[in-house]
Amino acid sequence: MKPLIVADNAIPYLKGVFEPWADVRYLPAAAITAQEVKEADVLIIRTRTRCNERLLADSKVGFIATATIGFDHIDTSFCQQHNIIWRNSPGCNAGGVQQYIMSAIATYTKKYQLQLNQLTLGIVGVGHVGKRVEAMAKLLGMRVLLNDPPRAEEETAFCSIPLSAIAAESDVITFHTPLTTDGLFPTKYLADETFFSSLACCPLVINAARGGIVDEQALLQAYDNGKVSDFVLDCWENEPHLNAEALEKALLATPHIAGYSADGKANATQQCVRNVAEYLGIESLKDYRVTALEQLSPVTICPDDYLNQQLAAYPISKDSDVLKLSPDTFEQQRTDYTLRREIEFV
Repeated sequence: MKPLIVADNAIPYLKGVFEPWADVRYLPAAAITAQEVKEADVLIIRTRTRCNERLLADSKVGFIATATIGFDHIDTSFCQQHNIIWRNSPGCNAGGVQQYIMSAIATYTKKYQLQLNQLTLGIVGVGHVGKRVEAMAKLLGMRVLLNDPPRAEEETAFCSIPLSAIAAESDVITFHTPLTTDGLFPTKYLADETFFSSLACCPLVINAARGGIVDEQALLQAYDNGKVSDFVLDCWENEPHLNAEALEKALLATPHIAGYSADGKANATQQCVRNVAEYLGIESLKDYRVTALEQLSPVTICPDDYLNQQLAAYPISKDSDVLKLSPDTFEQQRTDYTLRREIEFV
């Protein structure tokens, strides 16, 4: 008997891959319920599927692959207690988020007629995404400050400056941490009232990591008090129910699509396929590559005219305008999002 895979039908480049070896049931995220996964051996999901006791308790699921960097939607303790293996897709959308961040910064600098090489960028969380943002910012002449205490503990050569120094010296602050509530370095409300009150340079604040890393009420208070010049939100505390005031006042507000590049989606699907193939013992798929992007031309720009070309390649304000006009269609905007190609420099 073939194993049964239940997969989110919004994951691109997946249909047809496993069919020779498994029965595959493609469902909308909202339809991936306990009843639907009861007989499943494998789940391939996104963040919209909460993999917890309620979903998994009476199921046969032995493996979960999520097409996302984050995994806070997976109850890892429950999985460990019930011998359910899970794998995320680290770094899959790092290039897409980098593109998003730089388009946001380009929008901000054009608004205020600022020069990139005169700005200090504070990056909080320097993993796969933060490293990419760091590299691009330095290429464009920005001064870059890095905060990542967990990485500093693991890598003696990495220097993490205190969060207080980020607050004191940065003209732009962008967050790229996972959302955690325990351990030595919890990130829930990392940017809280205390953090915002300590800001010295009236920065642009960007959250394209996870909702809840930035306390939205504290952010709004800081914005109203002139401690924050502008803010950009892609991730929200109570998705898909958005803070109406934050939506209105944000320089840019988008429906959790920062990493939604065609390249990032292909990377995520590729990692999921390889991980599931490893679990199911499908040798021919263990080095699987998504080839669909080979038919699409990459986007190339020249650093000499970066701002204009960046915004032409990814006009981020269009995504923001759609969400501000129709916040009730948050989920539909994510599902129907037109994937963009990532940028290559020439």
